[in-house]
Formats: sequence, structure tokens, C-alpha cells
Amino acid sequence: MLHAGALPDFPWDSLTDAKTRAAAHPRGIVDLSVGTPVDPTPAVATAALTAAADAPGYPTTVGTLALREAVVAWFARRRGVPDLGVDAVLPTIGSKEMVALLPALLGLGEGDVVLHPRAAYPTYDVGARLTGATPVPIDADPAGWPDAKLVWLNSPGNPDGHVLSAERLAAVVAWARERGAVVAADECYAELPWDEPWATDGVPSLLDPRVTGGSHDGLLVLYSLSKQSNLAGYRAALIAGDQRIVHALTEVRKHAGMMMPAPVQAAMTAVLGDDAHVAAQREHYRARRATLLFAVEGAGLALDPESVAGLYLWVRPAAGEASSWEIVDALAARGILVAPGTFYGPQGQGYVRIGLTATDERIAEAARRLAEGGPLLG
Repeated sequence: MLHAGALPDFPWDSLTDAKTRAAAHPRGIVDLSVGTPVDPTPAVATAALTAAADAPGYPTTVGTLALREAVVAWFARRRGVPDLGVDAVLPTIGSKEMVALLPALLGLGEGDVVLHPRAAYPTYDVGARLTGATPVPIDADPAGWPDAKLVWLNSPGNPDGHVLSAERLAAVVAWARERGAVVAADECYAELPWDEPWATDGVPSLLDPRVTGGSHDGLLVLYSLSKQSNLAGYRAALIAGDQRIVHALTEVRKHAGMMMPAPVQAAMTAVLGDDAHVAAQREHYRARRATLLFAVEGAGLALDPESVAGLYLWVRPAAGEASSWEIVDALAARGILVAPGTFYGPQGQGYVRIGLTATDERIAEAARRLAEGGPLLG
């Protein structure tokens, strides 16, 4: 039985009062508290979806061969992974459901430990709790980690934008293989690096040969097209890596009827073959990030120095200290809604996460309010 009673309250429900205050601003709310894409879905996706709309039969759980070939080609072309096979990839209905369900699908339960980053997307913790396992937050150095059955990595990280180098990833893989643990890397922000060397060389994947030593055993990568391609509403994502684990996940999903709709599979196939729209979307976010970062720094907030990728600014006061909620309240007074760092664990105290997923007009409006109001915390 899933341990739903052990779950924490849904964090964003606690933003209701701040959202109400922000919405009362005479020029309206600027909601930067979530990472929901706002730009149009690319034409390459909508055209493929439309062409595949006549889909009277059941789709396959494993996905079409064309989709799996597109995933394999994308990993080779964009992620530096040349040795992935079509039998080692699986489409998933968004990545969040796989994050939440993977501990259960791997057979974890009472007494098992699941490790996740210290500042982290809450669903890594929730997925462990759902199956009765124990979630444990960790830093980037495996030397002090407790033994575990599953290790979650998130690079680039949400909320902090930190990137793990190939050397750090390889150290985690070595640690996990000594203990028979599975390593699962959530890499959904990998196409959004801002600083060097990642902007030129790319963000390393867990499945990179420099990391794996030539074997994907015990390794899984989750990836979503929500961020790079504005397909959040399509629920288009995938998991890839260890062929044996992917096969086992496929068998469970076949029995449970967990199938990606055929038109979405077609759209996903098309999108994975087109790099131009990804590059264009990246530049939209780059410009928004520059505008917003200049404004928040002018208002007395400082970006975490390791926050070099992803869709968020991970910031705290440049001088002095304030709680996460004090910063949230100060921004809400200017009609700007952000997420407190404490949503992502105790490590986030004193930080807020500011999303880049708003229109150019709303980002410019947020920057204007920050400039007009002077120092945020007096």
C-alpha cells in the first residue's frame, strides 16, 4: 500500500497569502514561483501531433521504433552518449510521475534508503515516502553518504542550477556500484547552461562514457521535453540507461496500461530531431535571465555563485540575512511572487527561487518594479 499518510503538505499551497498580496498590485501579479513554460509549442511538434491525430488503436507502452530511434540519436548528438540502444529507452508520461514512482517500481520499501540532493525538487523525497523507504538528503561528495538502494542526482539542479562535472558523476557511479545501488539522474535542464565550461562543452550526462566506464549497468537518466521544447502540456518525457531495468519498468507499465498517447509519441519523435527550436528557446531564456538578474542584483539580492544553468535564479540577500519567507513577502509587496527556498529542504533557508518562465513583458515588468522600489530589504 502506498504510504500517502506520510506525505508532507503540498508546498505551493502555502503561497496562497503571498499570491493574494502580489495580485493586489495595481499593475497585476508577476508570477515567477513556478517553472511552467509560457512560450508557444514549436510548430514541428504541433504539425506532427496533427498529422498523427487519427489514432484509433492502442499505442505501445515501449513506444514506436521511430521514437526510440529518435531518442537514441538525440542522446548521441546532444548528450555525448553514443552507446545507447533502442531497447534501453522508454517514453514516460512526463518525468514527474517516474520520479515519484521509481522507488516503488524498483521494489524499494521499509528499511531502504533513497538519497537525493540536499536542496532538491520535493518529489524525490515524496517518491521514497510513498513506498515506505527513507529519504536522506546529501551533498555532492559521496564520501560521507550512508548506504542506499537508490541515489537521485539532478544536474543542472532545481532549484539551485548547480552542475555536476563528469568527474563528480563518475565518483558517484563508482560509489554506487560498490554497493549495488541504482543511480537515477534527472537531467531535464541539460539544454539550458549559461556559464562556461558548460555553455560550450555541454552539461555532462550520467550516461556519458567518461562517467560510465563503458557500461550503463545500474544507471538511469530521466529527461523531459517540457523545458527545452515547451511540451509541458503534452507530458512528453523518457527514461534511458540500464537495459535490464528499462525492460523491467516496461513490463510493469504494460500491465498497468501506462502508455504515452500515439499523437504525443509522434510529436516527441519530431521534436527530438529538431535542434533549431531548442536553440531559439534557449536564447529567449538567456535574455530573460540577463534582465531579471540585473534587476534582482540591483535590489540587493545575490545569485548563488554555482547557479550556472537551468530556469531559475537561486538568490539570497547580498548583505545581511533574511529568512526565505521574509524575501517572499518583500517581493510580494511589489507584486512579484517567488518560491521560498525552504520548499526545497532546510538547505534552502535564506534563499528564494525565481523562475524565468514568464513572458518578456512580465519579466520586464518585474525588473521595472525592482528598479523603482530600491533595495528590497531596506
